[in-house]
Amino acid sequence: MKQLNVGLIGGGFMAKAHSLAYASMPMFFWPAPAIPVRKAIADINLEVATDAKNRFGFEKAYGDWRELIADPEIDIIDIVTPNNVHAEMAIAAAKAGKHIICEKPLARNAKETKTMLDAVEQAGVTHMVAFNYRRTPAVELAKKFIQEGRIGKILSFRGTYLQDWSADPNSPLSWRFKKDVAGSGALGDIAAHVIDMARYLAGEFESVNALVKTWIPERPIQQGGLDKLGTVRSTSDAPKGVVDVDDEVNFLINFESGAIGSIESTRNAHGRNNYITFEIHGETGSIFFNYERRDELQVCFADDPADAKGFRTIYTGPAHPYGESLWPIPALGIGYGETKIVECCDFFKAIVDGTPVSPNFNDGYQIAKICDAILQSGETNEWVKISSIE
Repeated sequence: MKQLNVGLIGGGFMAKAHSLAYASMPMFFWPAPAIPVRKAIADINLEVATDAKNRFGFEKAYGDWRELIADPEIDIIDIVTPNNVHAEMAIAAAKAGKHIICEKPLARNAKETKTMLDAVEQAGVTHMVAFNYRRTPAVELAKKFIQEGRIGKILSFRGTYLQDWSADPNSPLSWRFKKDVAGSGALGDIAAHVIDMARYLAGEFESVNALVKTWIPERPIQQGGLDKLGTVRSTSDAPKGVVDVDDEVNFLINFESGAIGSIESTRNAHGRNNYITFEIHGETGSIFFNYERRDELQVCFADDPADAKGFRTIYTGPAHPYGESLWPIPALGIGYGETKIVECCDFFKAIVDGTPVSPNFNDGYQIAKICDAILQSGETNEWVKISSIE
């Protein structure tokens, strides 16, 4: 069976998630499209990279990502670093003829993202952006119902992504709160996932009208480079740094199809852990999904009998998308790791078959344009057409 050698850049939280997927994918999807080989990992210096190598099961470590990309044994470059270096790394990987998967958001803005798209298209390599939440089986089942016409023409989409990990003002000033590194705050970091789901399920955006807020204008300066995602706290008298990205975004959507929608996203919602939801209303039915109950999809169809009208819950399992390869019993438990395993399988299949994969860098570019339009609307208090963003 064909093997593909992976070179991973970055050794933090996302490196764990991706490494788990490489190790596990053939166990779930057998025969696998190809066997992932964890060949090499790079981080900010050789000591940190060596620790990551040992922890995540890679064969080699590099203290410079450029050396990893230059390694002739590497087939795939996997980028799980802060956003400000995505473009440089991806462009170098494309020029080296490597296939690329990159964490979201693809870059800090649409202009930067376009340079990455141009590079992979010119190189002719397979490229993917890691919006893994759409690969939750219940989300794929919602897509199936929509494609089958079960809810008819879509009228509206309402989505949320609510978290509370940074609601404490003593949560440190990680790179996620710095515009020069992250590009945006809650918008690019979490709202982008729901934007991806909205495009995937309801179609392209035509225009947006947004409110953008920064509730906590400064935070304690973080000690050390590792992003703890709010699991550590500083004292109130610690030195502070400026937060120059958004904490919360709320926006209205006009879809190209004529449907309307709204998305709310914040990292300051006490009591919400990873509250990703969408509710879609069509002419002949409705669909509701909550990621915190990710084995479930709630549906209501207009032709249901009057004495059974209302939302009912479908528990995803073997009869549903990806079901035959995951767990043999409905509601046995789908986790974050499984979405990464499915993502890995789809990416490897696209490489082996020479076919496009979605979401790819073009999807990442379209989402970056939407995010830029949202930020512009937040400044002008006006509707902004996505086509006006380059």
